[in-house]
Amino acid sequence: MQLTANEAEQIAVEFILNEWNIADEYRDWFTVIDCRLIGQSWYIIEVAISGFPDRWYFQVYDTAECDPNYTFISPIRGCEGYTDLSDLPELLAEVLVCERNTR
Repeated sequence: MQLTANEAEQIAVEFILNEWNIADEYRDWFTVIDCRLIGQSWYIIEVAISGFPDRWYFQVYDTAECDPNYTFISPIRGCEGYTDLSDLPELLAEVLVCERNTR
């Protein structure tokens, strides 16, 4: 059975919630920006926190597995400050701070 784009998107969002121990109540903050089928066996899913330029890129395979080696890209470096995060729930702000500092 072929994995659908919608299923792949849900798997990617679930992965990031689980990876960062984010409660389901914050799920709506995450938006799938793009989902592309690559060949016949996997998708690349681009995920963001709504309203922010930071992006996560996940590979989801037709086996319904998400590759744990995702990519995070942000135009904002950790040393540039975090004033843009003041309107986010604290947990989500912490996730972006950690990602920006380690990438």
